[in-house]
Amino acid sequence: MKQFFGMSQRGDLKEAVRGLMKPQLIMLLSNGEQFESHVKELEALYPGVPSIGCIGMSYDTKIVEKGVGIIAFSDGVSVAANVLEQVSTMPVKYIERLEQDVKSVNGSKENTVCIDFCAGNDACVLTTIYSVLKRKNISLVGGTGDAGKVSANGRIYEDAVAYAVVRNQNGRVKAYKENIYHQMKDYRFIASRTDKAKYIIGALNGRPAKQVYQEILGVTEQEITTQTFKNPFGKLNGDDTCIVSIKEVNGDALTCFRQVNDSDVLVLLELGDYKETVRNTIRMIQQDFPRVSAVFSVNCLFRYLLFSQNHYMEEYLKEMGRLGSHAGFVGYGEHYNNRFVNQSMTCVVFE
Repeated sequence: MKQFFGMSQRGDLKEAVRGLMKPQLIMLLSNGEQFESHVKELEALYPGVPSIGCIGMSYDTKIVEKGVGIIAFSDGVSVAANVLEQVSTMPVKYIERLEQDVKSVNGSKENTVCIDFCAGNDACVLTTIYSVLKRKNISLVGGTGDAGKVSANGRIYEDAVAYAVVRNQNGRVKAYKENIYHQMKDYRFIASRTDKAKYIIGALNGRPAKQVYQEILGVTEQEITTQTFKNPFGKLNGDDTCIVSIKEVNGDALTCFRQVNDSDVLVLLELGDYKETVRNTIRMIQQDFPRVSAVFSVNCLFRYLLFSQNHYMEEYLKEMGRLGSHAGFVGYGEHYNNRFVNQSMTCVVFE
């Protein structure tokens, strides 16, 4: 299979799709002002081609912050694209669509992946989607776009998740998740006074969450939302740790970007040697795939901000480009199988 990346920093869709021939899947990453017009224009240019889209930044070796990016697969993939609606209340109502699409693509764990763009309520959405995918052990990689809107096959949806089930006809696929953080000392907390709907942590080990975080790290209240770039929380999930980013201070509580429940076990994380972590990820992929056709990735907005502040983003994209054709988008939360994570990178590699 082949991966195409085209872009226009000024939001000119025709410029972004220049050279795109016979696509079998198109992914649109647009800006808030032009998203709706881009969705219509894309469908007019490539009628009937499966497509999904959202509002967000995109990249290959360079980042597109406010224009438009197009990522497309061709030459050897089978694809079904669709949506699950009412994700804030009842995405399972539309589960039959996904069941039919998985069936029509006729894929397996070895050669198929589901890519999704979500408008919110990620944890519930992933549980719903993965209830279907796990029957065939099909991996999922995706993320959350901006402004609560997604598109699929030329139509715009709110309160929905757009997805594409993609089978590589000429080789394997494999999903990866990269974590640039590790546990800080032996800090361990039991969360309480949480608000699941608002993603609030009220207390840690029975003390106000804001106070605990400030005391350990010696930061002011104003510094908390940027300190999370270096010191997010980690939610223990079996042998894995899901990163939990802090969104804002809420009185004595902390509002996060993902749900934490009463009695969840949390640890405090600290930033590791992210450059070496990236090199290790690249080495692992090269060992698993001597021949890479494409890499599609989702990087967290906080990783983008961290890398940019440290003047590493351009170097990072060049490093990933050594794998071959690498493209992706910047999300507000990353999806990896049935897990909703923060401050991470998830990707799928096509042989």
